[in-house]
Amino acid sequence: MSSTEPPLHPDACYLALKARDARFDGSFFTGVTSTGIYCRPVCRVRTPRRENCRFFAHAAQAEGAGFRPCLRCRPELAPQGLRWSLQDASAVLAQQAARLLDEPEAWAEEAPSAEGLARRIGVSDRHLRRIFEEHVGVSPVQYLQTRRLLNAKQLLADTPLPITQVALASGFGSVRRFNAAFLAHYGLSPSALRRQGLDRSSACEVRLGYRPPYDVDAMLGFFRTRAIAGVETVGERQLARTLSVGSGDQRADGWLTVEFDEAECQLRLKVSESLLGVLPLVIRRVRAAFDLDADPHAINARLHGSFPLGDGLRVPGALSGYELAVRAVLGQQITVAAARTLAQRLVQRFGVPLATPVPGLTQLFPAPEVLAAAEGDALGQLGIVRQRQAAIVAIARATAEGRLHLHPGSDVTATTEALKELPGIGDWTAQYIAMRALRWPDAFPAGDVALHKALGVQQMRQPAREAEAASKAWKPWRSYAVVRAWSALSQGA
Repeated sequence: MSSTEPPLHPDACYLALKARDARFDGSFFTGVTSTGIYCRPVCRVRTPRRENCRFFAHAAQAEGAGFRPCLRCRPELAPQGLRWSLQDASAVLAQQAARLLDEPEAWAEEAPSAEGLARRIGVSDRHLRRIFEEHVGVSPVQYLQTRRLLNAKQLLADTPLPITQVALASGFGSVRRFNAAFLAHYGLSPSALRRQGLDRSSACEVRLGYRPPYDVDAMLGFFRTRAIAGVETVGERQLARTLSVGSGDQRADGWLTVEFDEAECQLRLKVSESLLGVLPLVIRRVRAAFDLDADPHAINARLHGSFPLGDGLRVPGALSGYELAVRAVLGQQITVAAARTLAQRLVQRFGVPLATPVPGLTQLFPAPEVLAAAEGDALGQLGIVRQRQAAIVAIARATAEGRLHLHPGSDVTATTEALKELPGIGDWTAQYIAMRALRWPDAFPAGDVALHKALGVQQMRQPAREAEAASKAWKPWRSYAVVRAWSALSQGA
Protein backbone atom coordinates (compact mmCIF):
# COMPACT_ATOMS: atom_id res chain seq x y z
CA MET A 1 0.00 0.00 0.00
CA SER A 2 1.20 3.52 -0.71
CA SER A 3 1.95 6.04 1.96
CA THR A 4 -0.82 8.30 0.62
CA GLU A 5 -3.54 5.68 1.03
CA PRO A 6 -4.59 4.86 4.59
CA PRO A 7 -2.81 1.60 5.51
CA LEU A 8 -4.75 -1.46 6.58
CA HIS A 9 -4.18 -2.40 10.20
CA PRO A 10 -4.53 -6.21 10.35
CA ASP A 11 -5.61 -6.37 13.99
CA ALA A 12 -8.30 -3.72 13.46
CA CYS A 13 -9.46 -5.50 10.31
CA TYR A 14 -9.74 -8.75 12.22
CA LEU A 15 -11.84 -7.11 14.94
CA ALA A 16 -14.19 -5.71 12.25
CA LEU A 17 -14.32 -9.17 10.68
CA LYS A 18 -15.23 -10.81 13.99
CA ALA A 19 -17.98 -8.24 14.57
CA ARG A 20 -19.20 -8.52 10.95
CA ASP A 21 -19.29 -4.72 11.01
CA ALA A 22 -21.10 -3.44 7.90
CA ARG A 23 -19.45 -0.01 8.28
CA PHE A 24 -16.27 -1.55 6.83
CA ASP A 25 -17.95 -3.47 4.00
CA GLY A 26 -15.91 -2.88 0.84
CA SER A 27 -13.15 -1.08 2.74
CA PHE A 28 -11.14 -4.29 2.87
CA PHE A 29 -11.36 -7.97 1.95
CA THR A 30 -10.08 -10.95 3.90
CA GLY A 31 -8.15 -13.72 2.18
CA VAL A 32 -8.23 -16.98 4.16
CA THR A 33 -5.09 -19.00 3.48
CA SER A 34 -6.60 -22.29 4.68
CA THR A 35 -9.39 -22.15 2.07
CA GLY A 36 -8.01 -19.94 -0.71
CA ILE A 37 -11.18 -17.82 -0.51
CA TYR A 38 -11.54 -14.07 0.03
CA CYS A 39 -14.58 -12.56 1.78
CA ARG A 40 -16.26 -9.31 2.79
CA PRO A 41 -16.11 -8.27 6.48
CA VAL A 42 -19.85 -9.07 6.75
CA CYS A 43 -19.52 -12.71 5.65
CA ARG A 44 -21.65 -15.04 7.80
CA VAL A 45 -19.31 -18.04 7.68
CA ARG A 46 -17.41 -19.13 10.77
CA THR A 47 -14.73 -16.59 11.63
CA PRO A 48 -11.32 -17.87 10.46
CA ARG A 49 -8.31 -18.02 12.74
CA ARG A 50 -6.26 -14.82 12.88
CA GLU A 51 -3.11 -16.48 11.57
CA ASN A 52 -4.99 -17.64 8.46
CA CYS A 53 -6.12 -14.14 7.47
CA ARG A 54 -4.60 -11.74 4.98
CA PHE A 55 -6.21 -8.35 4.38
CA PHE A 56 -6.51 -6.47 1.09
CA ALA A 57 -7.85 -3.00 0.27
CA HIS A 58 -9.23 -4.08 -3.12
CA ALA A 59 -10.78 -7.25 -4.50
CA ALA A 60 -8.26 -7.10 -7.34
CA GLN A 61 -5.41 -7.39 -4.81
CA ALA A 62 -6.98 -10.49 -3.28
CA GLU A 63 -7.43 -12.10 -6.69
CA GLY A 64 -3.90 -11.11 -7.67
CA ALA A 65 -2.68 -13.00 -4.59
CA GLY A 66 -4.49 -16.13 -5.78
CA PHE A 67 -7.68 -16.01 -3.69
CA ARG A 68 -11.12 -16.80 -5.15
CA PRO A 69 -14.31 -14.84 -4.27
CA CYS A 70 -16.62 -16.33 -1.65
CA LEU A 71 -19.85 -17.74 -3.05
CA ARG A 72 -21.71 -16.94 0.15
CA CYS A 73 -20.94 -13.28 0.92
CA ARG A 74 -20.20 -12.52 -2.76
CA PRO A 75 -17.59 -9.72 -2.89
CA GLU A 76 -19.21 -8.27 -6.01
CA LEU A 77 -22.09 -7.03 -3.81
CA ALA A 78 -19.84 -4.87 -1.61
CA PRO A 79 -19.83 -1.07 -1.96
CA GLN A 80 -16.67 0.16 -3.60
CA GLY A 81 -13.98 1.75 -1.48
CA LEU A 82 -13.02 5.20 -2.77
CA ARG A 83 -10.44 7.28 -0.95
CA TRP A 84 -10.05 10.90 -2.01
CA SER A 85 -6.94 13.02 -1.66
CA LEU A 86 -6.39 16.61 -2.68
CA GLN A 87 -2.70 16.72 -1.82
CA ASP A 88 -0.97 13.93 -3.74
CA ALA A 89 -1.23 14.43 -7.51
CA SER A 90 -0.30 10.82 -8.29
CA ALA A 91 -2.94 9.55 -5.88
CA VAL A 92 -5.58 11.72 -7.58
CA LEU A 93 -4.48 10.39 -10.96
CA ALA A 94 -4.66 6.77 -9.80
CA GLN A 95 -8.10 7.37 -8.28
CA GLN A 96 -9.38 8.92 -11.50
CA ALA A 97 -7.98 6.00 -13.49
CA ALA A 98 -9.77 3.50 -11.25
CA ARG A 99 -12.94 5.60 -11.47
CA LEU A 100 -12.82 5.40 -15.27
CA LEU A 101 -12.34 1.63 -15.21
CA ASP A 102 -15.34 1.30 -12.89
CA GLU A 103 -17.65 3.24 -15.23
CA PRO A 104 -18.81 1.26 -18.28
CA GLU A 105 -20.47 4.37 -19.75
CA ALA A 106 -17.09 6.05 -19.97
CA TRP A 107 -16.15 3.49 -22.64
CA ALA A 108 -19.20 3.61 -24.90
CA GLU A 109 -17.11 4.32 -28.01
CA GLU A 110 -14.17 1.97 -27.39
CA ALA A 111 -13.23 -1.06 -25.36
CA PRO A 112 -11.42 -0.16 -22.11
CA SER A 113 -7.67 -0.75 -22.25
CA ALA A 114 -4.50 0.37 -20.51
CA GLU A 115 -3.49 2.36 -23.60
CA GLY A 116 -6.86 4.09 -23.84
CA LEU A 117 -6.85 4.80 -20.12
CA ALA A 118 -3.39 6.39 -20.25
CA ARG A 119 -4.46 8.51 -23.21
CA ARG A 120 -7.52 9.80 -21.35
CA ILE A 121 -5.55 10.56 -18.21
CA GLY A 122 -2.85 12.28 -20.26
CA VAL A 123 0.20 10.25 -19.23
CA SER A 124 2.30 7.46 -20.71
CA ASP A 125 1.34 3.79 -20.34
CA ARG A 126 4.44 3.18 -18.22
CA HIS A 127 3.75 6.08 -15.83
CA LEU A 128 0.11 5.08 -15.42
CA ARG A 129 1.04 1.49 -14.60
CA ARG A 130 3.65 2.62 -12.07
CA ILE A 131 1.39 4.96 -10.10
CA PHE A 132 -1.60 2.61 -10.37
CA GLU A 133 0.39 -0.26 -8.90
CA GLU A 134 1.78 2.06 -6.22
CA HIS A 135 -1.62 3.31 -5.06
CA VAL A 136 -3.98 0.43 -5.91
CA GLY A 137 -1.62 -2.51 -5.56
CA VAL A 138 -2.31 -4.12 -8.96
CA SER A 139 -1.94 -3.12 -12.59
CA PRO A 140 -4.80 -1.42 -14.49
CA VAL A 141 -5.28 -4.59 -16.54
CA GLN A 142 -5.60 -6.73 -13.40
CA TYR A 143 -8.03 -4.23 -11.87
CA LEU A 144 -10.17 -4.23 -15.01
CA GLN A 145 -10.10 -8.03 -15.23
CA THR A 146 -11.32 -8.35 -11.64
CA ARG A 147 -14.10 -5.82 -12.27
CA ARG A 148 -15.26 -7.75 -15.35
CA LEU A 149 -15.15 -11.10 -13.60
CA LEU A 150 -17.10 -9.85 -10.59
CA ASN A 151 -19.71 -8.29 -12.89
CA ALA A 152 -20.01 -11.60 -14.70
CA LYS A 153 -20.25 -13.49 -11.43
CA GLN A 154 -23.17 -11.33 -10.35
CA LEU A 155 -24.97 -11.84 -13.66
CA LEU A 156 -24.45 -15.59 -13.45
CA ALA A 157 -25.80 -15.74 -9.91
CA ASP A 158 -28.71 -13.31 -10.20
CA THR A 159 -30.04 -13.49 -13.75
CA PRO A 160 -31.09 -16.16 -16.27
CA LEU A 161 -29.03 -14.53 -19.05
CA PRO A 162 -27.30 -17.05 -21.34
CA ILE A 163 -23.58 -17.33 -20.70
CA THR A 164 -22.81 -15.79 -24.10
CA GLN A 165 -24.75 -12.64 -23.14
CA VAL A 166 -23.11 -12.60 -19.71
CA ALA A 167 -19.69 -12.62 -21.34
CA LEU A 168 -20.50 -9.75 -23.70
CA ALA A 169 -22.36 -7.68 -21.11
CA SER A 170 -19.38 -7.99 -18.73
CA GLY A 171 -16.94 -6.64 -21.29
CA PHE A 172 -15.31 -9.81 -22.62
CA GLY A 173 -14.68 -9.86 -26.35
CA SER A 174 -15.56 -13.52 -26.77
CA VAL A 175 -16.98 -16.47 -24.87
CA ARG A 176 -13.67 -18.29 -25.24
CA ARG A 177 -11.76 -15.52 -23.45
CA PHE A 178 -14.48 -15.34 -20.82
CA ASN A 179 -14.34 -19.07 -20.10
CA ALA A 180 -10.54 -19.05 -19.99
CA ALA A 181 -10.38 -16.08 -17.59
CA PHE A 182 -13.05 -17.57 -15.34
CA LEU A 183 -11.31 -20.92 -15.18
CA ALA A 184 -7.91 -19.33 -14.55
CA HIS A 185 -9.12 -17.07 -11.71
CA TYR A 186 -11.85 -19.11 -10.06
CA GLY A 187 -10.91 -22.68 -10.86
CA LEU A 188 -14.29 -23.57 -12.39
CA SER A 189 -16.30 -22.78 -15.49
CA PRO A 190 -19.07 -20.16 -15.61
CA SER A 191 -21.72 -22.88 -15.95
CA ALA A 192 -20.34 -24.71 -12.90
CA LEU A 193 -20.44 -21.51 -10.82
CA ARG A 194 -24.01 -20.87 -11.92
CA ARG A 195 -25.03 -24.35 -10.76
CA GLN A 196 -23.43 -23.70 -7.36
CA GLY A 197 -24.51 -20.12 -6.79
CA LEU A 198 -27.84 -19.42 -8.49
CA ASP A 199 -30.86 -18.99 -6.25
CA ARG A 200 -33.72 -19.88 -8.54
CA SER A 201 -36.28 -18.23 -6.27
CA SER A 202 -34.77 -14.78 -6.92
CA ALA A 203 -33.00 -15.23 -10.24
CA CYS A 204 -33.71 -11.67 -11.44
CA GLU A 205 -33.12 -9.85 -8.17
CA VAL A 206 -29.76 -8.16 -7.64
CA ARG A 207 -28.54 -7.22 -4.19
CA LEU A 208 -26.35 -4.13 -3.78
CA GLY A 209 -24.56 -3.47 -0.50
CA TYR A 210 -23.90 -0.17 1.28
CA ARG A 211 -22.16 0.94 4.47
CA PRO A 212 -24.26 2.22 7.39
CA PRO A 213 -25.38 4.64 8.62
CA TYR A 214 -27.81 5.38 5.79
CA ASP A 215 -30.78 7.74 6.20
CA VAL A 216 -33.26 5.88 3.98
CA ASP A 217 -36.13 8.21 4.87
CA ALA A 218 -34.17 11.28 3.75
CA MET A 219 -33.08 9.70 0.47
CA LEU A 220 -36.54 8.45 -0.50
CA GLY A 221 -38.10 11.68 0.74
CA PHE A 222 -35.84 13.64 -1.61
CA PHE A 223 -36.93 11.55 -4.58
CA ARG A 224 -40.58 11.53 -3.47
CA THR A 225 -40.93 15.31 -3.51
CA ARG A 226 -39.50 15.42 -7.05
CA ALA A 227 -41.21 12.32 -8.52
CA ILE A 228 -42.81 12.75 -11.97
CA ALA A 229 -46.11 10.89 -12.32
CA GLY A 230 -45.88 8.15 -14.94
CA VAL A 231 -42.06 8.04 -14.72
CA GLU A 232 -41.50 7.45 -10.99
CA THR A 233 -43.32 6.19 -7.92
CA VAL A 234 -41.86 6.29 -4.41
CA GLY A 235 -43.22 4.24 -1.52
CA GLU A 236 -42.21 3.89 2.11
CA ARG A 237 -39.10 1.80 1.45
CA GLN A 238 -39.06 1.41 -2.33
CA LEU A 239 -38.80 3.33 -5.56
CA ALA A 240 -39.89 2.31 -9.05
CA ARG A 241 -39.34 4.08 -12.35
CA THR A 242 -39.01 3.74 -16.10
CA LEU A 243 -35.58 3.99 -17.69
CA SER A 244 -33.97 4.16 -21.11
CA VAL A 245 -30.35 2.98 -21.29
CA GLY A 246 -28.11 3.46 -24.30
CA SER A 247 -25.31 0.96 -24.95
CA GLY A 248 -23.34 1.62 -28.12
CA ASP A 249 -25.79 1.95 -31.01
CA GLN A 250 -28.54 0.14 -29.11
CA ARG A 251 -31.05 1.46 -26.61
CA ALA A 252 -32.97 -0.58 -24.07
CA ASP A 253 -36.22 0.70 -22.56
CA GLY A 254 -37.73 -0.79 -19.43
CA TRP A 255 -38.48 -0.37 -15.76
CA LEU A 256 -36.84 -1.13 -12.43
CA THR A 257 -37.73 -1.27 -8.76
CA VAL A 258 -35.46 -0.83 -5.76
CA GLU A 259 -36.26 -1.73 -2.17
CA PHE A 260 -34.16 -1.09 0.91
CA ASP A 261 -33.32 -3.97 3.22
CA GLU A 262 -31.89 -2.03 6.15
CA ALA A 263 -31.33 -5.12 8.31
CA GLU A 264 -28.86 -6.46 5.71
CA CYS A 265 -27.56 -3.03 4.61
CA GLN A 266 -28.62 -3.83 1.08
CA LEU A 267 -30.71 -2.45 -1.73
CA ARG A 268 -32.65 -5.05 -3.71
CA LEU A 269 -32.88 -4.23 -7.40
CA LYS A 270 -35.29 -5.81 -9.89
CA VAL A 271 -35.31 -4.91 -13.58
CA SER A 272 -37.53 -5.71 -16.51
CA GLU A 273 -36.40 -8.44 -18.89
CA SER A 274 -35.72 -5.78 -21.52
CA LEU A 275 -32.92 -4.31 -19.34
CA LEU A 276 -31.13 -7.56 -18.50
CA GLY A 277 -28.74 -7.16 -21.42
CA VAL A 278 -27.49 -3.83 -20.01
CA LEU A 279 -27.68 -4.86 -16.35
CA PRO A 280 -24.06 -3.87 -15.51
CA LEU A 281 -24.86 -0.33 -16.71
CA VAL A 282 -28.10 -0.28 -14.73
CA ILE A 283 -26.31 -1.49 -11.59
CA ARG A 284 -23.71 1.28 -11.88
CA ARG A 285 -26.45 3.86 -12.36
CA VAL A 286 -28.40 2.59 -9.35
CA ARG A 287 -25.30 2.58 -7.17
CA ALA A 288 -24.66 6.20 -8.20
CA ALA A 289 -28.29 7.31 -7.87
CA PHE A 290 -28.50 6.06 -4.27
CA ASP A 291 -24.88 6.85 -3.40
CA LEU A 292 -24.25 3.29 -2.26
CA ASP A 293 -20.45 3.54 -2.45
CA ALA A 294 -20.13 6.45 0.00
CA ASP A 295 -17.77 5.96 2.94
CA PRO A 296 -19.61 7.50 5.94
CA HIS A 297 -16.60 7.08 8.22
CA ALA A 298 -14.36 9.29 6.08
CA ILE A 299 -17.13 11.82 5.35
CA ASN A 300 -18.27 12.11 8.95
CA ALA A 301 -14.71 12.57 10.16
CA ARG A 302 -14.63 15.85 8.22
CA LEU A 303 -18.25 17.03 8.50
CA HIS A 304 -19.62 15.81 11.85
CA GLY A 305 -18.37 18.84 13.78
CA SER A 306 -20.27 21.25 11.52
CA PHE A 307 -23.29 19.03 10.81
CA PRO A 308 -23.67 16.56 13.72
CA LEU A 309 -27.21 15.50 12.73
CA GLY A 310 -26.40 14.44 9.17
CA ASP A 311 -24.18 11.38 9.57
CA GLY A 312 -26.57 9.14 7.60
CA LEU A 313 -27.27 11.53 4.75
CA ARG A 314 -26.12 10.73 1.21
CA VAL A 315 -26.00 12.80 -1.97
CA PRO A 316 -28.97 11.82 -4.16
CA GLY A 317 -27.76 11.01 -7.64
CA ALA A 318 -29.58 10.31 -10.90
CA LEU A 319 -30.33 7.31 -13.08
CA SER A 320 -29.85 9.53 -16.14
CA GLY A 321 -27.44 12.45 -16.15
CA TYR A 322 -29.14 13.97 -19.18
CA GLU A 323 -32.55 13.82 -17.48
CA LEU A 324 -31.10 15.33 -14.31
CA ALA A 325 -29.61 18.22 -16.30
CA VAL A 326 -32.96 18.99 -17.94
CA ARG A 327 -34.73 18.86 -14.60
CA ALA A 328 -32.05 21.09 -13.04
CA VAL A 329 -32.74 23.73 -15.68
CA LEU A 330 -36.48 23.46 -15.04
CA GLY A 331 -35.80 24.04 -11.34
CA GLN A 332 -33.78 27.22 -11.75
CA GLN A 333 -35.05 29.94 -9.38
CA ILE A 334 -38.41 28.29 -8.68
CA THR A 335 -39.74 25.95 -6.00
CA VAL A 336 -39.38 22.16 -6.10
CA ALA A 337 -43.16 21.79 -6.56
CA ALA A 338 -43.19 24.22 -9.50
CA ALA A 339 -40.25 22.43 -11.12
CA ARG A 340 -42.01 19.10 -10.76
CA THR A 341 -45.10 20.55 -12.45
CA LEU A 342 -43.03 21.71 -15.42
CA ALA A 343 -41.29 18.33 -15.64
CA GLN A 344 -44.70 16.62 -15.59
CA ARG A 345 -45.91 18.75 -18.50
CA LEU A 346 -42.70 18.03 -20.42
CA VAL A 347 -43.20 14.26 -20.01
CA GLN A 348 -46.87 14.44 -21.00
CA ARG A 349 -46.03 16.41 -24.15
CA PHE A 350 -42.82 14.72 -25.30
CA GLY A 351 -42.55 11.44 -23.36
CA VAL A 352 -43.00 7.99 -24.87
CA PRO A 353 -45.64 5.58 -23.51
CA LEU A 354 -44.26 2.37 -21.99
CA ALA A 355 -46.33 -0.61 -20.87
CA THR A 356 -45.19 -1.94 -17.48
CA PRO A 357 -46.64 -4.26 -14.81
CA VAL A 358 -45.85 -1.68 -12.13
CA PRO A 359 -48.81 0.53 -11.16
CA GLY A 360 -48.12 4.17 -11.91
CA LEU A 361 -45.30 3.62 -14.42
CA THR A 362 -46.55 4.49 -17.89
CA GLN A 363 -44.04 6.76 -19.63
CA LEU A 364 -40.37 7.30 -20.43
CA PHE A 365 -38.71 10.66 -19.98
CA PRO A 366 -38.27 12.41 -23.37
CA ALA A 367 -35.16 11.24 -25.23
CA PRO A 368 -32.40 13.74 -26.10
CA GLU A 369 -33.21 13.48 -29.81
CA VAL A 370 -36.81 14.47 -29.12
CA LEU A 371 -36.08 17.56 -27.04
CA ALA A 372 -33.24 18.54 -29.39
CA ALA A 373 -35.85 18.98 -32.11
CA ALA A 374 -38.42 20.70 -29.88
CA GLU A 375 -39.51 24.12 -31.04
CA GLY A 376 -39.63 27.08 -28.72
CA ASP A 377 -43.37 27.52 -29.08
CA ALA A 378 -44.02 23.94 -27.97
CA LEU A 379 -41.89 24.39 -24.86
CA GLY A 380 -43.30 27.83 -24.19
CA GLN A 381 -46.84 26.46 -24.14
CA LEU A 382 -45.78 24.32 -21.17
CA GLY A 383 -44.92 27.42 -19.15
CA ILE A 384 -41.15 27.18 -19.68
CA VAL A 385 -39.57 30.61 -20.09
CA ARG A 386 -37.47 31.39 -23.16
CA GLN A 387 -34.07 31.27 -21.45
CA ARG A 388 -34.75 27.78 -20.09
CA GLN A 389 -36.13 26.65 -23.44
CA ALA A 390 -32.76 27.43 -25.03
CA ALA A 391 -30.88 25.64 -22.23
CA ILE A 392 -33.00 22.48 -22.51
CA VAL A 393 -32.62 22.29 -26.28
CA ALA A 394 -28.87 22.92 -26.02
CA ILE A 395 -28.40 20.15 -23.42
CA ALA A 396 -30.46 17.74 -25.50
CA ARG A 397 -28.55 18.52 -28.71
CA ALA A 398 -25.13 18.24 -27.07
CA THR A 399 -26.13 14.90 -25.53
CA ALA A 400 -27.66 13.52 -28.73
CA GLU A 401 -24.60 14.51 -30.74
CA GLY A 402 -22.20 12.96 -28.23
CA ARG A 403 -20.57 16.26 -27.27
CA LEU A 404 -21.79 16.12 -23.68
CA HIS A 405 -21.43 13.07 -21.41
CA LEU A 406 -23.13 13.33 -18.02
CA HIS A 407 -22.08 10.30 -16.03
CA PRO A 408 -19.64 9.61 -13.16
CA GLY A 409 -16.79 8.71 -15.54
CA SER A 410 -16.78 12.14 -17.17
CA ASP A 411 -14.01 14.67 -16.59
CA VAL A 412 -15.54 17.00 -14.00
CA THR A 413 -13.69 20.20 -14.89
CA ALA A 414 -14.11 19.81 -18.65
CA THR A 415 -17.78 18.86 -18.32
CA THR A 416 -18.72 21.72 -16.01
CA GLU A 417 -16.96 24.18 -18.31
CA ALA A 418 -18.78 22.71 -21.31
CA LEU A 419 -22.07 23.07 -19.46
CA LYS A 420 -21.43 26.73 -18.65
CA GLU A 421 -20.80 27.45 -22.34
CA LEU A 422 -24.40 26.44 -23.11
CA PRO A 423 -27.07 29.15 -23.01
CA GLY A 424 -28.85 29.50 -19.68
CA ILE A 425 -26.38 27.35 -17.72
CA GLY A 426 -24.53 29.15 -14.92
CA ASP A 427 -22.22 28.00 -12.18
CA TRP A 428 -25.06 26.92 -9.86
CA THR A 429 -26.58 24.57 -12.43
CA ALA A 430 -23.17 23.19 -13.47
CA GLN A 431 -22.19 22.48 -9.85
CA TYR A 432 -25.57 20.91 -9.10
CA ILE A 433 -25.17 18.60 -12.11
CA ALA A 434 -21.60 17.78 -11.03
CA MET A 435 -22.86 16.91 -7.56
CA ARG A 436 -25.71 14.64 -8.64
CA ALA A 437 -24.95 13.38 -12.17
CA LEU A 438 -21.14 13.35 -12.24
CA ARG A 439 -21.01 12.14 -8.60
CA TRP A 440 -18.28 14.64 -7.73
CA PRO A 441 -17.98 14.63 -3.91
CA ASP A 442 -16.49 18.13 -3.78
CA ALA A 443 -19.05 20.03 -5.88
CA PHE A 444 -20.25 23.26 -4.29
CA PRO A 445 -23.00 25.53 -5.70
CA ALA A 446 -21.76 28.60 -3.87
CA GLY A 447 -24.55 30.80 -5.25
CA ASP A 448 -27.39 28.67 -3.85
CA VAL A 449 -29.82 30.88 -1.91
CA ALA A 450 -31.00 28.07 0.39
CA LEU A 451 -27.38 27.25 1.17
CA HIS A 452 -26.72 30.88 2.09
CA LYS A 453 -29.63 30.81 4.50
CA ALA A 454 -28.52 27.51 6.03
CA LEU A 455 -25.00 28.88 6.56
CA GLY A 456 -26.25 32.21 7.90
CA VAL A 457 -24.53 34.35 5.26
CA GLN A 458 -27.59 35.52 3.30
CA GLN A 459 -27.40 39.07 4.72
CA MET A 460 -23.74 39.60 3.92
CA ARG A 461 -22.59 41.73 1.00
CA GLN A 462 -21.17 38.77 -0.97
CA PRO A 463 -22.88 35.62 0.38
CA ALA A 464 -21.48 33.37 -2.36
CA ARG A 465 -17.92 34.36 -1.47
CA GLU A 466 -18.63 33.84 2.24
CA ALA A 467 -20.12 30.41 1.56
CA GLU A 468 -17.12 29.47 -0.57
CA ALA A 469 -14.75 30.54 2.22
CA ALA A 470 -16.66 28.51 4.82
CA SER A 471 -16.65 25.45 2.56
CA LYS A 472 -12.86 25.09 2.56
CA ALA A 473 -13.10 23.30 5.90
CA TRP A 474 -15.28 20.59 4.31
CA LYS A 475 -13.06 19.63 1.36
CA PRO A 476 -13.11 17.12 -0.29
CA TRP A 477 -16.69 16.34 0.81
CA ARG A 478 -18.48 19.61 0.07
CA SER A 479 -21.31 17.91 -1.84
CA TYR A 480 -22.22 16.10 1.37
CA ALA A 481 -21.93 19.35 3.34
CA VAL A 482 -24.45 20.95 0.95
CA VAL A 483 -26.95 18.13 1.48
CA ARG A 484 -26.53 18.39 5.25
CA ALA A 485 -26.98 22.15 5.18
CA TRP A 486 -30.17 21.81 3.13
CA SER A 487 -31.46 19.15 5.50
CA ALA A 488 -30.73 21.27 8.58
CA LEU A 489 -32.56 24.20 6.98
CA SER A 490 -35.65 22.11 6.17
CA GLN A 491 -35.74 20.80 9.75
CA GLY A 492 -35.35 24.26 11.22
CA ALA A 493 -32.04 23.31 12.86
